[in-house]
Amino acid sequence: MGPNDNTDRIYRHFCMGARALEVIGERWSLLIVRDLLPGPRRFTDLVRSLNPITPTRLTARLRRLEAAGVVERQPAETGNEVWYRLTDAGRDLGPAIDELAFWGIEHAREPPRGDEPVHGEAAMLGTKVWLNRYSPTPRDGLVWVWRFRGEDNYSLRAENSAWDVVRGEDERAVVTVEATAEDWAVFLTTPREKRRLPTKGIRLEAKRPELRRFAKLFMAELT
Repeated sequence: MGPNDNTDRIYRHFCMGARALEVIGERWSLLIVRDLLPGPRRFTDLVRSLNPITPTRLTARLRRLEAAGVVERQPAETGNEVWYRLTDAGRDLGPAIDELAFWGIEHAREPPRGDEPVHGEAAMLGTKVWLNRYSPTPRDGLVWVWRFRGEDNYSLRAENSAWDVVRGEDERAVVTVEATAEDWAVFLTTPREKRRLPTKGIRLEAKRPELRRFAKLFMAELT
């Protein structure tokens, strides 16, 4: 941290938005929250999913988020690894992160750049937000699973007429997606009229009726 880090993030301007930005407006802070929304993470998990953040900077951001009551440490069930999870205040940032992702989809959508790593948390946030904004209301209880090679698995679940994402596999899944996070991100950023499923890099496992519904909700042609 530089000597002016603390003063540079204080606006000295009365506004509840300014107050919020003083807590979570620093670079990486909202992305830490994003990666904790699907469930607790170890420090090493966060270093990997937030690449190219340095461990030193991640430690500083986590300490500030802890001090602000956004993040808390979770005792490990076994071993000495430290896990982090969101507090209620942290989870309340979920809708704000969804809105930022939706703005990006609408106004800054482009496929991954050559020097950008793509991780599961970001790919699934975009998936959830896209479906909640553009697809018909899903039936409650519908579950799909994504298996990203070299990453964690994720379940997308329809509850209370909306989609939500959690880390791990839900055994009720009727569609399983096998891909890399990058291949899925490329699909999400492909213009709707050019979307096809499955693709060379995206494999789908499901009965034909479920495949048709899956492709339809993503506005893709089933091949």
